[in-house]
Amino acid sequence: MDVLIIGGGIIGSSIAFELAKRGARVVVIERGELAQEASSAAAGMLGAHSEFATDHPIIPLALASQALFPSVIAELQELTNITVGWNEAGMLKMATTSEEYSELTKHYEFWRRIQPQHVRWLTSDEVTQLEPHVRSEYGAMYTIDQQVDAKQLSLAFARAAMAKGTKFLPYTEAYDFIVEQERVVGVKTTSGSLYAKRIIIACGAWTPMLAEKLRLSLHMYPVKGECVSVMTETPLLQATVFAKNGCYIVPKANNRLVIGASAIAHSFTKNVQTCSVHQLLTRAMQIVPAIAHCTFEKTWAGIRPQTKDGNPYIGAHPQYSNVFVVTGHYRNGILLSAITGRCVGDMLEGKEVPFDMTPFSLTRKGGAHALHH
Repeated sequence: MDVLIIGGGIIGSSIAFELAKRGARVVVIERGELAQEASSAAAGMLGAHSEFATDHPIIPLALASQALFPSVIAELQELTNITVGWNEAGMLKMATTSEEYSELTKHYEFWRRIQPQHVRWLTSDEVTQLEPHVRSEYGAMYTIDQQVDAKQLSLAFARAAMAKGTKFLPYTEAYDFIVEQERVVGVKTTSGSLYAKRIIIACGAWTPMLAEKLRLSLHMYPVKGECVSVMTETPLLQATVFAKNGCYIVPKANNRLVIGASAIAHSFTKNVQTCSVHQLLTRAMQIVPAIAHCTFEKTWAGIRPQTKDGNPYIGAHPQYSNVFVVTGHYRNGILLSAITGRCVGDMLEGKEVPFDMTPFSLTRKGGAHALHH
């Protein structure tokens, strides 16, 4: 095969789709089922404007990826007939305290300078007109940020990659690499050895364990995010609501609201704590009081991959040039999925990537990676 991808989440699947479209023979291995872990746990916000309030290396990628989604989703749907829950109602970024209001106004001013056509400030009365069930004492910043069903989008990337010839091997775990004459030629898996010209490690928070097999220490850590969902008799929201205190409320199909998310660092456990549920619902009811009368549906948790400096790793191994590491997208894996596939495709083809990828290099200054012997 040309390329072996370790990891069947949204990042691995988007890369597989892009490479398959370019004619590569691709195999994806996944230790569990496709589109699991953080890819299925995410709320699906494409928050290019809501996530960043100051200059950040991810912003050019985030804006480019967000702009790609309408055409990408149309392409995926044509190939797979999977509906991904595309919602263009926008997002309300809100403050719930005076301190948050000060931060939010700076956030708004930052984007007003860069993309004034994509953000606007709403007074409390304007918020009420737009979203009658939202309590807004301080007003809000409205952005064009969309949202999707994260699991369905992940599955759509995978199924579209299959339609283009990619082979997926679920329940196949990689545990070591095959190195011959200072080159990685294959991967040892629970289903036997697999050989490929190029190997991409894209298994989220579990990437560091495999990278260590190639003497590469990545300064990453898992962050557990817990979520709650409730059902309403009638729709309460059209737009996504995202408070500066970290609470978000995302309206989904069939009058379902997803409320998230906690952020518990250095945890691989996926249990949901009672205190987290209490905190999430309390914050949500502060913003949308009618949630108090909704029907509780379920809770879940996902493990998100975070890096020490907050930037993902997207690039070649410093010693083995045919091995690429693509991970560490943290809360932006869904948003960055479309552009990540294209960037990695360009890298593997030796083309110039139309972005500054230095901040995402495995050897970046301050990236806190270590190659050891």
